[in-house]
Amino acid sequence: MEINNRLNIENEKNNFFNNTFGKTINYAIDIGLRAILPDLIENQVIDIKNSLLNNGLKTGIDTAINSAVNFGKSTAGIFTGNFENIEQVKIAIGNGGIVDSISDVLDNVINSAYKKGYINRDIKNVIKNGKNVLLNNVSNNIKKELDEQVEYVKKMESEVSEWKKCYNNKDFDGMEKAYKKIEKQYEKIVPIENLINETKQVKALHELIKNNGKNFNIAEDEKRLAKNLA
Repeated sequence: MEINNRLNIENEKNNFFNNTFGKTINYAIDIGLRAILPDLIENQVIDIKNSLLNNGLKTGIDTAINSAVNFGKSTAGIFTGNFENIEQVKIAIGNGGIVDSISDVLDNVINSAYKKGYINRDIKNVIKNGKNVLLNNVSNNIKKELDEQVEYVKKMESEVSEWKKCYNNKDFDGMEKAYKKIEKQYEKIVPIENLINETKQVKALHELIKNNGKNFNIAEDEKRLAKNLA
C-alpha cells in the first residue's frame, strides 16, 4: 500500500511539473516571442511558435523540466523520490539548471525549424539574438509560480488544520466548508508527500462521515481502513 502510494505521488509530481511548469514556460516563451518580434502580426507569431512546437519544443521542455527537477533533487540531497516540503521544491528547481536546459532546447528547435524551412534565416537570427529575453521571461515566470506555490501550500495547510479543528468539535458544516476549499486548493499545489497524504486521509474520513449521514459515531477500524485506503 505504501509503495503504491509513493508511486501515485511520484506520478502526480511528474504530471504537475510537466503541466504547471510546462505551461509557465510556454507562456513565457509566447510573451518573449512577441517582445522580440514586434513587427510581426499575431498570426505570424503563432505560426512561428507552432513551428517550434512541431520541431520538439514541447517534448524538449518536458524533458528539461524532469531532468532539472531530478538533478536539483540529487544536489539538494533529496533521494526519496518525493518532496516533503515546499522548500525542497524551491531548492530542486533552483539547483536543477532548468533555464540552461531550456536554452539548449531553444537552440535545437530553432535550428531544426530553420533547416526544415519552417522559419527563414532572418527569423532564426532574431530569435537567437533575442534568446536572453525568452530565458529571462522563463526565469521570472518560474519564480512567480514558485512564489504562488508557497502561498498555495500555506492555504492548504491552513484549511486542513481548520478541517481537523471542526472534526474535533464534531462540526460537520465547518468541515464541509473547509473540505470544499481543500478540494479546490488540491488541484493547484505541487505534490508534497506529507501534505498530499494528510489531505487524502482528510478526504477519506470526510466522505466516510458524510456517507454515514454526517454521524460521527464510526468504528475506529472503519476510520483506519478509510485512511489506509486513501
